[in-house]
Amino acid sequence: MTRWRITVEYDGTGFVGWQRQENGPSIQAALETAIERFSGETPRVFGAGRTDAGVHASGQVAHFDLERAARANTVADALNAHLRPDPIAVLDATAVGPGFDARLSARERAYLYRIVNRRAPLTTQRHRAWLVQTPLDAEAMNGAAARLVGRHDFSTFRASLCQARSPVKTLDVLEVVREEEEIRIRARARSFLHHQVRNIVGALKLVGEGKWSADDVTAALRARDRARGGPTAPACGLYLTEVLYPAAPG
Repeated sequence: MTRWRITVEYDGTGFVGWQRQENGPSIQAALETAIERFSGETPRVFGAGRTDAGVHASGQVAHFDLERAARANTVADALNAHLRPDPIAVLDATAVGPGFDARLSARERAYLYRIVNRRAPLTTQRHRAWLVQTPLDAEAMNGAAARLVGRHDFSTFRASLCQARSPVKTLDVLEVVREEEEIRIRARARSFLHHQVRNIVGALKLVGEGKWSADDVTAALRARDRARGGPTAPACGLYLTEVLYPAAPG
């Protein structure tokens, strides 16, 4: 038995999310079907992050166990062959020890949220970014984002159906930068609440429009009330970009 760690990239448009569900296609189900077609086995695939419907990934990590002996390149190539034409790609496959768990072993997760800030509609970036046509002040957004870095009760930015035991999380990085017409919001933490990044982005958009100040963001955080947190940004702009793990001994 070999445990395989894979890095996965996908366009989440048209999927119900990472997790297998009865109401539509999922990334997890597509991977499990590809593994079965390749190996004849039916292992379950475990992901580091359960991305929602419409959310993308450029660095999702998952693991599964396989009885069949194979080389790493063979595993990655075979899965990619069986994943076609779904917009899912296995970037690499690595044999790991039985103690590795894609979710539980993760030390940190990184997300990127993309806003295209222009008047013209989206074409090539449709379903891959949030179009905001009102001019946004990225510097003001970045200043407000700094108020949320650190360990806080993020109840204000937590989805009502979130199943996390505690709303307290430590946000290690939250920064906003503009690159021409695109505003990029990067967040990094050990773990996130359901919709936490999207809810934060919705609040930062209000700051960028001049409707909120940094003090308003602080007040919303302290209120611990989702009704005080502003809108939820759409799923199409969110990407799971990286999952970090402790370095192997030596």
